Amino acid sequence: MRFSILQKVVVLLFISTFLSISAQEANATKFGKGLFNLVGKDSTWTMKIGMRFQTLATSNWDADNDLSNPSSSMLIRRSRLKFDGWAFSPKLKYKLELGLSNRDKSGASYFTHDAPRQILDAVLKWNFSGNWVIWFGQTKLPGNRERVISSGDLQMVDRSLLNSRFTIDRDIGVQLRHKFKLSDTFLVKQIYAISQGEGRNITRGNIGGHQYTARIELFPFGDFASKGDYKGSDLKFEPEPKLSLAFNYDLNNNASKTRSNQGSYMFINGTSAGSNAEFYQTNISTIFIDAMYKHKGLSLMAEYASRDAKDPLAKNSDGSLTGDEVQVGNGLNLQTGYLLSKTIELSARYTNISLDKNITGKGAENQYTLGLSKYIVGHKLKVQTDLSYTDIGFKTNQLLYRLQVDIHF
Repeated sequence: MRFSILQKVVVLLFISTFLSISAQEANATKFGKGLFNLVGKDSTWTMKIGMRFQTLATSNWDADNDLSNPSSSMLIRRSRLKFDGWAFSPKLKYKLELGLSNRDKSGASYFTHDAPRQILDAVLKWNFSGNWVIWFGQTKLPGNRERVISSGDLQMVDRSLLNSRFTIDRDIGVQLRHKFKLSDTFLVKQIYAISQGEGRNITRGNIGGHQYTARIELFPFGDFASKGDYKGSDLKFEPEPKLSLAFNYDLNNNASKTRSNQGSYMFINGTSAGSNAEFYQTNISTIFIDAMYKHKGLSLMAEYASRDAKDPLAKNSDGSLTGDEVQVGNGLNLQTGYLLSKTIELSARYTNISLDKNITGKGAENQYTLGLSKYIVGHKLKVQTDLSYTDIGFKTNQLLYRLQVDIHF
Protein backbone atom coordinates (compact mmCIF):
# COMPACT_ATOMS: atom_id res chain seq x y z
CA MET A 1 0.00 0.00 0.00
CA ARG A 2 1.37 3.39 -0.98
CA PHE A 3 0.82 6.38 1.30
CA SER A 4 0.53 10.01 0.26
CA ILE A 5 2.73 12.67 1.81
CA LEU A 6 -0.23 13.90 3.89
CA GLN A 7 -0.96 10.39 5.20
CA LYS A 8 2.68 9.99 6.21
CA VAL A 9 2.65 13.35 8.00
CA VAL A 10 -0.53 12.46 9.90
CA VAL A 11 0.83 9.05 10.92
CA LEU A 12 4.12 10.60 12.07
CA LEU A 13 2.27 13.26 14.06
CA PHE A 14 0.25 10.68 15.94
CA ILE A 15 3.20 8.35 16.51
CA SER A 16 5.39 11.16 17.82
CA THR A 17 2.54 12.41 20.02
CA PHE A 18 1.91 9.06 21.66
CA LEU A 19 5.62 8.27 22.04
CA SER A 20 6.11 11.56 23.85
CA ILE A 21 3.25 11.05 26.33
CA SER A 22 5.76 9.97 29.00
CA ALA A 23 7.39 13.39 28.79
CA GLN A 24 4.14 15.32 29.13
CA GLU A 25 0.87 15.34 31.01
CA ALA A 26 -2.02 14.10 28.86
CA ASN A 27 -5.57 14.80 29.97
CA ALA A 28 -8.68 13.30 28.44
CA THR A 29 -11.26 15.95 27.60
CA LYS A 30 -15.03 16.23 27.46
CA PHE A 31 -16.65 15.27 24.15
CA GLY A 32 -16.30 18.09 21.65
CA LYS A 33 -13.41 19.73 23.50
CA GLY A 34 -10.61 17.92 21.64
CA LEU A 35 -9.31 14.36 21.72
CA PHE A 36 -6.89 15.20 24.53
CA ASN A 37 -4.72 18.00 25.90
CA LEU A 38 -0.95 17.87 26.27
CA VAL A 39 1.01 20.02 28.70
CA GLY A 40 4.82 20.14 28.75
CA LYS A 41 6.49 18.91 31.94
CA ASP A 42 8.02 22.34 32.44
CA SER A 43 4.66 23.98 31.62
CA THR A 44 6.15 25.98 28.74
CA TRP A 45 3.67 24.75 26.15
CA THR A 46 0.23 23.20 25.66
CA MET A 47 -1.45 21.43 22.76
CA LYS A 48 -5.08 20.45 22.25
CA ILE A 49 -5.63 17.91 19.50
CA GLY A 50 -9.01 17.61 17.82
CA MET A 51 -10.62 16.20 14.72
CA ARG A 52 -13.94 16.41 12.91
CA PHE A 53 -15.67 15.33 9.73
CA GLN A 54 -18.94 15.91 7.88
CA THR A 55 -20.78 13.32 5.79
CA LEU A 56 -23.04 14.93 3.19
CA ALA A 57 -25.74 13.51 0.92
CA THR A 58 -27.30 15.68 -1.80
CA SER A 59 -30.03 15.33 -4.42
CA ASN A 60 -30.60 17.84 -7.20
CA TRP A 61 -33.35 18.35 -9.82
CA ASP A 62 -34.19 20.74 -12.66
CA ALA A 63 -37.16 22.61 -11.24
CA ASP A 64 -38.51 23.91 -14.58
CA ASN A 65 -39.29 20.51 -16.13
CA ASP A 66 -41.26 18.47 -13.59
CA LEU A 67 -38.16 17.76 -11.50
CA SER A 68 -36.25 16.24 -14.43
CA ASN A 69 -32.56 15.30 -14.70
CA PRO A 70 -32.23 14.06 -11.09
CA SER A 71 -28.76 13.57 -9.68
CA SER A 72 -27.42 12.57 -6.28
CA SER A 73 -24.12 12.17 -4.50
CA MET A 74 -22.54 11.37 -1.16
CA LEU A 75 -19.19 12.58 0.02
CA ILE A 76 -17.05 13.47 3.00
CA ARG A 77 -17.61 17.21 2.71
CA ARG A 78 -14.91 18.14 5.22
CA SER A 79 -12.43 16.18 7.31
CA ARG A 80 -10.06 18.11 9.57
CA LEU A 81 -7.25 17.69 12.11
CA LYS A 82 -6.81 20.61 14.52
CA PHE A 83 -3.96 21.52 16.85
CA ASP A 84 -3.96 24.59 19.06
CA GLY A 85 -2.52 25.85 22.33
CA TRP A 86 0.27 28.16 23.47
CA ALA A 87 4.05 28.08 23.38
CA PHE A 88 6.57 29.69 25.74
CA SER A 89 3.87 31.97 27.20
CA PRO A 90 0.05 31.93 27.33
CA LYS A 91 0.29 35.23 25.45
CA LEU A 92 1.68 33.40 22.40
CA LYS A 93 -1.02 31.13 20.98
CA TYR A 94 -1.03 29.07 17.81
CA LYS A 95 -3.43 27.17 15.59
CA LEU A 96 -2.73 24.52 12.96
CA GLU A 97 -5.57 22.99 10.95
CA LEU A 98 -5.13 20.40 8.23
CA GLY A 99 -7.72 19.41 5.63
CA LEU A 100 -7.89 15.70 4.75
CA SER A 101 -10.90 15.34 2.43
CA ASN A 102 -10.70 15.74 -1.35
CA ARG A 103 -12.71 18.98 -1.14
CA ASP A 104 -10.34 20.30 1.55
CA LYS A 105 -7.27 19.60 -0.58
CA SER A 106 -8.59 20.63 -3.99
CA GLY A 107 -7.08 23.47 -5.98
CA ALA A 108 -3.62 22.13 -6.79
CA SER A 109 -1.93 24.08 -9.57
CA TYR A 110 1.40 25.39 -10.78
CA PHE A 111 1.06 28.19 -8.23
CA THR A 112 0.72 25.74 -5.34
CA HIS A 113 3.59 23.67 -6.78
CA ASP A 114 1.11 21.12 -8.18
CA ALA A 115 0.52 19.69 -4.71
CA PRO A 116 -2.68 19.23 -2.66
CA ARG A 117 -3.37 22.15 -0.34
CA GLN A 118 -3.59 20.40 3.04
CA ILE A 119 -2.81 23.42 5.21
CA LEU A 120 -5.88 25.47 6.08
CA ASP A 121 -4.61 27.43 9.10
CA ALA A 122 -1.07 27.86 10.38
CA VAL A 123 -1.03 31.01 12.50
CA LEU A 124 0.64 32.51 15.57
CA LYS A 125 -1.31 34.92 17.81
CA TRP A 126 0.74 37.18 20.10
CA ASN A 127 -0.99 39.28 22.75
CA PHE A 128 1.87 41.78 22.98
CA SER A 129 0.10 44.49 25.01
CA GLY A 130 -3.26 44.85 26.77
CA ASN A 131 -6.04 44.19 24.26
CA TRP A 132 -3.69 44.29 21.27
CA VAL A 133 -3.03 40.98 19.46
CA ILE A 134 -0.99 40.41 16.31
CA TRP A 135 -1.56 37.37 14.11
CA PHE A 136 1.09 36.09 11.70
CA GLY A 137 0.66 33.26 9.22
CA GLN A 138 -2.08 31.74 7.09
CA THR A 139 -5.68 31.94 8.28
CA LYS A 140 -9.08 33.41 7.39
CA LEU A 141 -9.07 37.09 6.54
CA PRO A 142 -11.49 39.32 8.49
CA GLY A 143 -14.09 39.19 5.74
CA ASN A 144 -17.81 38.42 5.74
CA ARG A 145 -19.18 36.99 8.99
CA GLU A 146 -20.56 33.81 7.45
CA ARG A 147 -17.11 32.85 6.14
CA VAL A 148 -15.38 33.43 9.46
CA ILE A 149 -17.95 31.24 11.24
CA SER A 150 -16.43 27.75 11.32
CA SER A 151 -18.00 25.24 8.95
CA GLY A 152 -18.62 23.12 12.06
CA ASP A 153 -20.68 25.89 13.70
CA LEU A 154 -23.04 26.71 10.83
CA GLN A 155 -26.80 27.03 11.30
CA MET A 156 -27.49 25.27 7.99
CA VAL A 157 -25.80 22.50 6.05
CA ASP A 158 -23.45 24.93 4.31
CA ARG A 159 -22.81 28.61 3.67
CA SER A 160 -24.87 30.75 1.32
CA LEU A 161 -24.34 31.71 -2.32
CA LEU A 162 -23.17 35.15 -1.12
CA ASN A 163 -20.20 33.52 0.54
CA SER A 164 -19.31 31.38 -2.48
CA ARG A 165 -19.40 34.41 -4.81
CA PHE A 166 -17.87 37.14 -2.64
CA THR A 167 -15.75 35.65 0.17
CA ILE A 168 -12.10 36.67 0.52
CA ASP A 169 -11.41 33.44 2.45
CA ARG A 170 -7.89 32.56 3.65
CA ASP A 171 -4.54 34.18 2.86
CA ILE A 172 -1.10 34.54 4.38
CA GLY A 173 0.02 37.76 6.06
CA VAL A 174 -0.28 39.83 9.23
CA GLN A 175 -3.38 40.85 11.18
CA LEU A 176 -3.63 43.39 14.02
CA ARG A 177 -6.60 43.04 16.38
CA HIS A 178 -7.80 45.29 19.18
CA LYS A 179 -10.90 45.79 21.32
CA PHE A 180 -12.08 48.47 23.73
CA LYS A 181 -15.21 49.64 25.53
CA LEU A 182 -17.04 52.89 24.86
CA SER A 183 -19.18 52.35 27.97
CA ASP A 184 -19.93 49.60 30.48
CA THR A 185 -21.70 47.60 27.79
CA PHE A 186 -20.77 49.09 24.38
CA LEU A 187 -17.86 47.06 22.98
CA VAL A 188 -15.83 47.82 19.83
CA LYS A 189 -13.54 45.37 18.02
CA GLN A 190 -11.10 46.31 15.24
CA ILE A 191 -9.18 44.13 12.80
CA TYR A 192 -6.60 45.26 10.22
CA ALA A 193 -4.83 42.90 7.82
CA ILE A 194 -2.12 43.01 5.18
CA SER A 195 -1.86 39.82 3.14
CA GLN A 196 -0.32 38.46 -0.02
CA GLY A 197 -3.57 38.70 -1.97
CA GLU A 198 -3.30 35.34 -3.75
CA GLY A 199 -5.28 33.00 -1.50
CA ARG A 200 -3.97 30.11 0.57
CA ASN A 201 -0.94 27.86 0.03
CA ILE A 202 0.58 29.83 -2.85
CA THR A 203 4.23 28.83 -3.29
CA ARG A 204 5.13 30.49 -6.61
CA GLY A 205 5.49 34.04 -5.35
CA ASN A 206 3.22 37.06 -5.17
CA ILE A 207 1.64 38.44 -8.36
CA GLY A 208 0.74 42.12 -8.41
CA GLY A 209 0.42 44.02 -5.14
CA HIS A 210 -0.87 43.16 -1.68
CA GLN A 211 -4.30 42.94 -0.10
CA TYR A 212 -5.48 45.35 2.62
CA THR A 213 -8.47 44.60 4.84
CA ALA A 214 -10.12 46.56 7.66
CA ARG A 215 -13.10 45.49 9.79
CA ILE A 216 -14.85 47.18 12.69
CA GLU A 217 -17.47 45.45 14.86
CA LEU A 218 -19.89 47.23 17.21
CA PHE A 219 -21.57 45.52 20.18
CA PRO A 220 -24.05 48.01 21.69
CA PHE A 221 -25.33 45.49 24.27
CA GLY A 222 -22.01 43.87 25.12
CA ASP A 223 -20.29 40.70 23.94
CA PHE A 224 -22.04 37.43 23.12
CA ALA A 225 -21.73 34.35 25.30
CA SER A 226 -19.07 31.85 24.19
CA LYS A 227 -18.13 33.83 21.05
CA GLY A 228 -21.71 33.46 19.83
CA ASP A 229 -21.35 36.30 17.33
CA TYR A 230 -19.37 33.80 15.22
CA LYS A 231 -21.57 30.75 15.73
CA GLY A 232 -24.81 29.87 14.02
CA SER A 233 -27.96 29.47 16.17
CA ASP A 234 -28.58 30.81 19.67
CA LEU A 235 -27.66 27.60 21.49
CA LYS A 236 -26.76 29.65 24.60
CA PHE A 237 -30.28 31.15 24.71
CA GLU A 238 -28.96 34.66 25.34
CA PRO A 239 -31.10 36.03 28.24
CA GLU A 240 -30.68 39.60 27.04
CA PRO A 241 -30.63 40.85 23.41
CA LYS A 242 -27.18 40.73 21.80
CA LEU A 243 -26.28 42.53 18.59
CA SER A 244 -23.12 42.80 16.50
CA LEU A 245 -22.86 45.24 13.57
CA ALA A 246 -19.80 45.03 11.32
CA PHE A 247 -18.34 47.01 8.44
CA ASN A 248 -15.54 45.80 6.11
CA TYR A 249 -13.43 47.26 3.38
CA ASP A 250 -10.99 45.17 1.38
CA LEU A 251 -8.63 46.35 -1.40
CA ASN A 252 -6.60 43.90 -3.45
CA ASN A 253 -3.99 46.01 -5.25
CA ASN A 254 -3.21 44.81 -8.79
CA ALA A 255 -5.21 41.62 -8.26
CA SER A 256 -4.87 38.93 -10.90
CA LYS A 257 -7.87 36.72 -10.03
CA THR A 258 -11.51 37.09 -11.02
CA ARG A 259 -12.74 37.27 -7.40
CA SER A 260 -10.00 39.26 -5.64
CA ASN A 261 -7.83 36.56 -4.01
CA GLN A 262 -10.27 33.85 -5.11
CA GLY A 263 -11.50 32.60 -8.46
CA SER A 264 -9.34 31.90 -11.50
CA TYR A 265 -6.22 33.71 -12.71
CA MET A 266 -6.67 36.13 -15.60
CA PHE A 267 -3.98 35.09 -18.09
CA ILE A 268 -3.11 37.30 -21.06
CA ASN A 269 -1.38 36.99 -24.42
CA GLY A 270 -2.31 33.34 -24.79
CA THR A 271 -0.25 32.19 -21.78
CA SER A 272 -1.38 29.81 -19.04
CA ALA A 273 -0.07 28.48 -15.73
CA GLY A 274 3.69 28.12 -15.93
CA SER A 275 6.95 30.00 -15.62
CA ASN A 276 6.13 32.14 -18.69
CA ALA A 277 2.63 33.11 -17.54
CA GLU A 278 1.50 36.72 -17.95
CA PHE A 279 -1.41 38.19 -16.02
CA TYR A 280 -4.00 40.89 -16.30
CA GLN A 281 -4.04 42.99 -13.12
CA THR A 282 -6.51 45.51 -11.73
CA ASN A 283 -7.46 46.93 -8.34
CA ILE A 284 -10.42 45.05 -6.83
CA SER A 285 -12.36 46.39 -3.86
CA THR A 286 -14.91 44.51 -1.75
CA ILE A 287 -17.31 45.91 0.86
CA PHE A 288 -19.10 43.82 3.49
CA ILE A 289 -21.78 44.97 5.91
CA ASP A 290 -23.20 42.34 8.24
CA ALA A 291 -25.09 41.87 11.51
CA MET A 292 -25.82 39.13 14.04
CA TYR A 293 -28.66 39.25 16.59
CA LYS A 294 -29.51 36.66 19.24
CA HIS A 295 -32.06 36.47 22.06
CA LYS A 296 -33.75 33.53 23.82
CA GLY A 297 -33.27 31.01 21.02
CA LEU A 298 -33.93 33.41 18.15
CA SER A 299 -31.09 34.32 15.81
CA LEU A 300 -30.95 36.70 12.87
CA MET A 301 -28.00 37.18 10.50
CA ALA A 302 -27.82 39.63 7.60
CA GLU A 303 -24.98 40.21 5.12
CA TYR A 304 -24.46 42.55 2.21
CA ALA A 305 -21.48 42.30 -0.16
CA SER A 306 -20.35 44.49 -3.05
CA ARG A 307 -17.35 43.98 -5.35
CA ASP A 308 -16.00 46.50 -7.84
CA ALA A 309 -12.87 46.78 -9.99
CA LYS A 310 -10.95 49.62 -11.58
CA ASP A 311 -11.18 47.89 -14.97
CA PRO A 312 -13.11 44.59 -14.71
CA LEU A 313 -12.64 43.40 -18.33
CA ALA A 314 -9.34 41.55 -18.72
CA LYS A 315 -7.29 42.70 -21.72
CA ASN A 316 -4.24 41.44 -23.56
CA SER A 317 -1.24 43.73 -24.00
CA ASP A 318 -2.63 44.85 -27.38
CA GLY A 319 -5.94 45.92 -25.80
CA SER A 320 -8.02 42.97 -27.04
CA LEU A 321 -10.32 41.21 -24.56
CA THR A 322 -9.20 37.87 -23.10
CA GLY A 323 -12.70 36.66 -22.27
CA ASP A 324 -12.11 36.82 -18.51
CA GLU A 325 -13.72 39.40 -16.27
CA VAL A 326 -13.81 40.33 -12.60
CA GLN A 327 -17.01 39.10 -10.96
CA VAL A 328 -18.32 42.53 -9.96
CA GLY A 329 -21.75 43.02 -8.44
CA ASN A 330 -23.71 42.75 -5.19
CA GLY A 331 -25.03 40.08 -2.88
CA LEU A 332 -27.56 39.97 -0.06
CA ASN A 333 -28.10 37.18 2.46
CA LEU A 334 -30.82 37.13 5.15
CA GLN A 335 -30.98 34.21 7.56
CA THR A 336 -32.96 33.38 10.69
CA GLY A 337 -33.46 30.47 13.03
CA TYR A 338 -35.54 29.63 16.09
CA LEU A 339 -34.90 26.87 18.59
CA LEU A 340 -38.13 25.01 19.28
CA SER A 341 -36.30 23.26 22.12
CA LYS A 342 -32.70 23.04 23.29
CA THR A 343 -31.93 20.61 20.46
CA ILE A 344 -34.36 21.28 17.58
CA GLU A 345 -34.14 24.34 15.33
CA LEU A 346 -36.04 25.57 12.29
CA SER A 347 -34.17 27.98 10.00
CA ALA A 348 -34.77 29.92 6.79
CA ARG A 349 -32.55 31.80 4.37
CA TYR A 350 -32.97 34.12 1.39
CA THR A 351 -29.99 34.96 -0.84
CA ASN A 352 -29.80 37.28 -3.83
CA ILE A 353 -26.81 37.48 -6.16
CA SER A 354 -26.78 40.35 -8.68
CA LEU A 355 -23.61 40.37 -10.75
CA ASP A 356 -23.18 43.12 -13.34
CA LYS A 357 -24.82 41.55 -16.41
CA ASN A 358 -23.09 43.92 -18.84
CA ILE A 359 -19.72 42.69 -17.60
CA THR A 360 -20.27 39.09 -16.48
CA GLY A 361 -23.11 38.15 -18.82
CA LYS A 362 -24.96 36.59 -15.88
CA GLY A 363 -28.36 37.54 -14.55
CA ALA A 364 -29.61 37.60 -10.97
CA GLU A 365 -29.93 34.52 -8.78
CA ASN A 366 -32.39 34.11 -5.91
CA GLN A 367 -32.17 31.18 -3.53
CA TYR A 368 -34.76 30.24 -0.89
CA THR A 369 -33.78 27.68 1.77
CA LEU A 370 -35.61 25.96 4.64
CA GLY A 371 -33.55 24.06 7.20
CA LEU A 372 -34.03 21.72 10.14
CA SER A 373 -31.30 20.88 12.67
CA LYS A 374 -31.03 18.37 15.50
CA TYR A 375 -28.27 19.36 17.95
CA ILE A 376 -27.38 16.20 19.87
CA VAL A 377 -24.35 17.77 21.56
CA GLY A 378 -24.56 21.34 20.31
CA HIS A 379 -22.53 21.91 17.14
CA LYS A 380 -20.20 19.04 18.08
CA LEU A 381 -22.65 16.30 17.14
CA LYS A 382 -25.57 17.27 14.96
CA VAL A 383 -27.77 16.26 12.03
CA GLN A 384 -28.83 18.97 9.59
CA THR A 385 -31.02 18.96 6.51
CA ASP A 386 -32.27 21.67 4.17
CA LEU A 387 -34.20 22.19 0.95
CA SER A 388 -33.29 24.98 -1.49
CA TYR A 389 -34.98 26.41 -4.56
CA THR A 390 -32.71 28.50 -6.77
CA ASP A 391 -34.23 30.90 -9.30
CA ILE A 392 -31.45 31.37 -11.85
CA GLY A 393 -31.96 34.04 -14.48
CA PHE A 394 -29.48 32.66 -17.01
CA LYS A 395 -30.00 28.87 -16.80
CA THR A 396 -32.41 26.20 -15.53
CA ASN A 397 -33.82 26.71 -12.03
CA GLN A 398 -32.73 24.13 -9.48
CA LEU A 399 -34.16 22.25 -6.49
CA LEU A 400 -31.59 20.95 -3.99
CA TYR A 401 -32.01 18.67 -0.97
CA ARG A 402 -29.15 18.05 1.48
CA LEU A 403 -28.63 15.91 4.58
CA GLN A 404 -25.46 16.15 6.66
CA VAL A 405 -24.10 14.56 9.83
CA ASP A 406 -21.35 16.47 11.68
CA ILE A 407 -19.16 15.11 14.47
CA HIS A 408 -16.41 17.06 16.20
CA PHE A 409 -14.03 15.57 18.77
